[in-house]
Amino acid sequence: MPRKPKRPCSYPGCAELTDGRYCDKHQKQADSYYNKYERDPATRKRYDRSWKRIRDRYIAEHPLCEECQKAGRLTPAEEVHHIIPLSKGGTNEDGNLMSLCTSCHSAITAKEGGRWKRR
Repeated sequence: MPRKPKRPCSYPGCAELTDGRYCDKHQKQADSYYNKYERDPATRKRYDRSWKRIRDRYIAEHPLCEECQKAGRLTPAEEVHHIIPLSKGGTNEDGNLMSLCTSCHSAITAKEGGRWKRR
């Protein structure tokens, strides 16, 4: 399948070509800025270094998307989803986690309305 052509990095003055919005160097800066100034402080507290360790361990134990597996597809998992969100009293216990590919995670999050504050 043909791929989209690469485009210049969106960071001012950077002409490096990339598949995403920013090149690798500037993506880190953009993420850092978002986490520091735009992300909700309560959310930042919940997703700290300990969450990264939990996430990495869970992905290693469950490398395939659990929703795709139910549909008979084998897709690598890229994200870990909380079945009951932390904001609604969920925990980081294995029983409340599921490994998902990005498209399944986006679909579930959009259905729940959690990401854009729609309820």
